[in-house]
Amino acid sequence: MGSTLDSTDTQTLEVIDRLYDTYPNLEISLNFSSRLELLIAVILSAQCTDERVNTVTDDLFAKYDGPADYANADQEELAADLNSVTYYNNKASYIRSACQTIIDDHDGDVPDTMDELTELSGVGRKTANVVLQHGHEIVEGVVVDTHVQRLSRRLGITEEERPEAIEAELMELVPEDDWQWYTHLLISHGRETCTAINPDCEECVLEDICPSSTVDSDVDLASNEAW
Repeated sequence: MGSTLDSTDTQTLEVIDRLYDTYPNLEISLNFSSRLELLIAVILSAQCTDERVNTVTDDLFAKYDGPADYANADQEELAADLNSVTYYNNKASYIRSACQTIIDDHDGDVPDTMDELTELSGVGRKTANVVLQHGHEIVEGVVVDTHVQRLSRRLGITEEERPEAIEAELMELVPEDDWQWYTHLLISHGRETCTAINPDCEECVLEDICPSSTVDSDVDLASNEAW
């Protein structure tokens, strides 16, 4: 029977401990070999699967080398190179603009602060956090993607709905040493077990402490809608 533990702090720590045991080999699933490639891959990953992004960037990173190549690229040609990802026209424009800013304001280097990163076109706090964590080894917050948003609500860790509000609450609940990997724990679990539709609750290591468990709950707390 799924029900949360005595406090949200205890619930959060238990979720983290169990998921570390379940997913001991965590890593970012996007392919990249430089900070710029990471930035571009994360921009492309918005509302698109990492698998699809990796397929696109395999050719993209072979064709373009450095911020000047992207900044000077023809918009239509770059968009065509991205046409199998969502919103490829917008993302091509974001990448060209961001790379021009990197050249003009940062001597061609991807910046290493939250404020500077979020000034780049197409870069919000989630993207900036990923670049800081995996490009600069700087952890300033928790990356809240769709998996983190869904599972944190589904597991009764937060009732917030907006990513910014969820991140603020998670930064209070999750130990700072786990900020970076909390995201990857929930991504792994969200992909393998706690999927958006028809999660495999009977085989879930968190079923007994999940208030959304389909085994005995009528409501998915991620959406506040009936299963």
